[in-house]
Amino acid sequence: MVGFVRGMLSEFKTFAMRGNVIDMAVGIVIGVAFGQIVNSLVADIINPPIGWLTGGMDFTDLQLVLQEEDPVQKVAAVTIGYGKFITAIINFVIVAFALFLLVKVMNVAKRKEQAAPAAPAAPPAPTKDQELLAEIRDILRSKA
Repeated sequence: MVGFVRGMLSEFKTFAMRGNVIDMAVGIVIGVAFGQIVNSLVADIINPPIGWLTGGMDFTDLQLVLQEEDPVQKVAAVTIGYGKFITAIINFVIVAFALFLLVKVMNVAKRKEQAAPAAPAAPPAPTKDQELLAEIRDILRSKA
């Protein structure tokens, strides 16, 4: 049993220490932070002007009432909250656009890096045969 647990722990350690897992974890943490930034962008910067342009209308309050609340019979109202759905769609479009811009900037930076001319490689040193042939050539030139 102890050997089994040690084997599992060893295998888990090998799995967890692979580069892909670490990269994925970093990506998730950055993604969560990016999501918070975008949510703040939507809630604090984009939604107020939209609300101002629409006369203070808040999409999250929009709903279709299927059945009114009846306090006597203790029946809750049945509604379809399509306003929250509209807000979620707006948030998604903004997040998708922000990610698109981020990926576009990364791709441009990668293309610039790839397009940068690499330093030309130094020509290889001549082989012994080439050196000998060069000496023969120089001797023949000097005799001519």
